[in-house]
Amino acid sequence: MRATNIKEQLRQLGNPAKADHSAYFFKTGKGEYGEGDRFIGCTVPETRSVAKANRYTPLSELEKLLADEMHECRLCALIILVEQFKQADEPKRKEIVDFYLSHTPRVNNWDLVDLSCYHIVGEWLKEKDDRTLLYGLAASSLLWDQRIAVVSTMAFIRNNDFDDILRLSEIFLAHKHDLMHKACGWMLREAGKRDETILTGFLDDHCTEMPRTMLRYAIERLSPEQKTKYMQRPARQTTL
Repeated sequence: MRATNIKEQLRQLGNPAKADHSAYFFKTGKGEYGEGDRFIGCTVPETRSVAKANRYTPLSELEKLLADEMHECRLCALIILVEQFKQADEPKRKEIVDFYLSHTPRVNNWDLVDLSCYHIVGEWLKEKDDRTLLYGLAASSLLWDQRIAVVSTMAFIRNNDFDDILRLSEIFLAHKHDLMHKACGWMLREAGKRDETILTGFLDDHCTEMPRTMLRYAIERLSPEQKTKYMQRPARQTTL
């Protein structure tokens, strides 16, 4: 299927009121992280339905969708890419990973990162000993690369592998952007759901260094007593 046809299918589902709401929700104003992003006004389920109907679209056409100014076009391309990765053999998976990593500047909002990265990058690295790729992303100057590094660890965490999220959370303790605070706190919380001692050990070591948002996200599922214990410790306040 051609990218132009897929975009037209999405446009037919568009809603101007939803588009306006999305522009506000995803912080598209001047100086905000989603500055300049534009929306058709499709819901995620609607976009998924279009992706499912076009799941065999070649990478050359997905590349055009990723280059599109409309958020839902990029979202649809990434959903298709995830589905293709799930069905692919090892050589094709490598091709998809390389394609994904070469287009991360177009995976340029938190929802685009979160629905795609751990299904592709995380799954690719899950059984591999060499995860230098992850730390290359973490060292990038691009916010979206950094978030990809952190959220990709979801695939490891679900496999009871916590080393990388602990290391990355340490790396990003001094990060200035709340999207990274939220990502680290979220993944730490996910690790704590699997093994609470992993989370509390990290909190005991780093609670006073953690940005308040990261701390709040991390402790969300702890007992009221534990929450009080960690929140009463002075945590680092940060601003963008």
